Amino acid sequence: QVQLVESGGGLVQAGGSLRLSCVASGSFFSIGTMGWYRQAPGKQRELAAIITSGGTIKYADSGQGRFTISRDNAKNTVDLQMTSLKPEDTGVYYCYAENVKTSLRDYFGMIIWGKGTLVTVST
Repeated sequence: QVQLVESGGGLVQAGGSLRLSCVASGSFFSIGTMGWYRQAPGKQRELAAIITSGGTIKYADSGQGRFTISRDNAKNTVDLQMTSLKPEDTGVYYCYAENVKTSLRDYFGMIIWGKGTLVTVST
């Protein structure tokens, strides 16, 4: 089974920065799209940033210009650099990855979630 191990969460003051990291380990075919979702207290989980294996990126509107996502396909890692953090960025951030197997006829992707890492942005 593939496991996602997250690191980098913590407490930071508004205007500060954090870098979240996630590494996929274990048995997998290949890692397709990777990224981060976040869930604020009492709110629905939402996309923070995702990046495909080919480098296509999508950010949450609120993160545009402040978040930078990157990946290392050789190391099966994805990072999220967050700057100018705001209190509304507070939440649990979950690493996301797709375990992908392809053939000439078939495509199968299993979504894998990390356990989550807490980001708290204080006033």
